[in-house]
Amino acid sequence: MSLQGSLTHEEYCAQLLAETEKFRASVRHADLSATVPTCPDWTLADLARHVGGAHRWAGELVATRATAVIDPTTIPGAGGPDDDTPEALDAWLAEGAERTVAALREAGPDTAVWSWASDHRAGFWARRMVHETVIHRADAALTTGAAYEVPPEVAADCLDEWLELCALPTAAERWADRAEGLFGPGRTLHLHATDAPPALHAEWMLDLTGDRLTHRRAHEKAAVALRGPLTDLLLALYRRRSLDDEGGERIEVLGDRPLFDRWLTYASFS
Repeated sequence: MSLQGSLTHEEYCAQLLAETEKFRASVRHADLSATVPTCPDWTLADLARHVGGAHRWAGELVATRATAVIDPTTIPGAGGPDDDTPEALDAWLAEGAERTVAALREAGPDTAVWSWASDHRAGFWARRMVHETVIHRADAALTTGAAYEVPPEVAADCLDEWLELCALPTAAERWADRAEGLFGPGRTLHLHATDAPPALHAEWMLDLTGDRLTHRRAHEKAAVALRGPLTDLLLALYRRRSLDDEGGERIEVLGDRPLFDRWLTYASFS
């Protein structure tokens, strides 16, 4: 199963650099000891080290054409800079993203590389690292109060990838104990981005009428529908913003709200 996505490999590479720069801007002058409300076990410094470490790990997998998982702790510098200053952390984030993008560009999208998903190509990691950075940039923005918007084509692709990952057989197996009451006849969810360009067709149907998720881009009637700005839908699906929080009122919920709440309880890799 391909998880390569709707952008070109070079577009993912460019977006990874752009999203990393936006992430860096969110944390560069912030209080690095602040607790991240959406990841309460982490400080902002922990979040930054997680993002930079993920970049370096993916870059090492691609650069070495890994055929099996690499222990992140064996990658030099993946744990963070030796100097604990904000300036050192910022430079470390920039360097890691640049090295990863260089490895991705050299490999191209179709080079065989290990992954934990069903797509074992370098292109998987280009897409995955863009979206990893997009979502953790939301965590940083929610911590610091920075503005947060995602380019429509990136946000839509990020939602696509999230649903693809949630539909993997390994996810269904991992989450089996959360599935009670979620799947069955009539259980469908519709997402409708109200601000996306029409050509993007930013509507999704989540079909839970069987024993596992299927999904498609479609405008269809569902048991529960969410209508709102694309970035807000992305934050809601990734559980970065509750519909009951400030800002959540921008999403209109029509129909069976408890079904959507059950979906959020189910679909979490944490």
